[in-house]
Amino acid sequence: MLTGILAGLAAGALWGLVFVAPRMLAMGEGAYSSVDLTAGRFAVYGLVAAGVMLLLGLSERGKRRLPTLRQALAAGLMSLLGFSGYYLLLVLAIRDAGTEVPTLIIGTIPLWVMLLGKPQGLRWSSLWLGLVLTLAGLVLMMASAQGTPSGDAAHFWRGLALATASLLCWTAFAILNSAWLRRHPEVNATDWANWLGVATGLGAVLMWLAAGSDLRVLAAREDWSVFILLCVLAGFGSTWLATILWNLASQKLSASLCGQLIVSETMFALLYSFVWDGHWPTPAQLAACVLFTGGILASIRAHR
Repeated sequence: MLTGILAGLAAGALWGLVFVAPRMLAMGEGAYSSVDLTAGRFAVYGLVAAGVMLLLGLSERGKRRLPTLRQALAAGLMSLLGFSGYYLLLVLAIRDAGTEVPTLIIGTIPLWVMLLGKPQGLRWSSLWLGLVLTLAGLVLMMASAQGTPSGDAAHFWRGLALATASLLCWTAFAILNSAWLRRHPEVNATDWANWLGVATGLGAVLMWLAAGSDLRVLAAREDWSVFILLCVLAGFGSTWLATILWNLASQKLSASLCGQLIVSETMFALLYSFVWDGHWPTPAQLAACVLFTGGILASIRAHR
């Protein structure tokens, strides 16, 4: 159980980085598009996954790690829910509504996953403390947000709608992915992460060919090296490595406890945002993080 908890927290720390990545680049018309960043991140994920599968395939043991047709189809569906579709919607939401509010909307994922993924033998009364602490932290953090970002109010509300759609995608992924891994204990976390990566990488290429910027336009930008670096860091660390860690947590923990651990993604995303903005969190924001931590600890205790 401890291994699963540590793996889930580490995955959250890596996922938190992707919330600030869109703010490190010039995004919008005449600059990098949301499709460029999404496709770049997941193309790197696909390349890393394919490379690892190729290395494993050099041995007799590795040849048995290729997915069956049903496993490949499952990986394709999961990659759309948990990677390509989820992150594209999130990047669009951050573009329209800034970082804080989409982060907080995504931060409600633990509540939904806990409610929808509760083990049958676990009493509701055991979960209330963790749920209440997490919800209180979200409410306090939302109340401390600095209002809507400058710009058209319609864009802000569109950002909220996109963030909500992103929330639905990842909630479905968290529950379905956890259930699939529990039904297939013969598939280890690294193999599943690689299969997801290849499926996501192929989807990223198709996405960029359909709606990405012209390659010559991207190469002509002065900050192309920053773009490449962010894609590599997000594709390898925040996707391939984080997916292995999350799959490990999903195999060892129930969906409801995994859902609570997703709170760490919100905490780390806010921490990285504060660092990027160069200011300390307010007392209310610090108190919200304390509530988040309390919610995680209460949920862990309830699942023992």
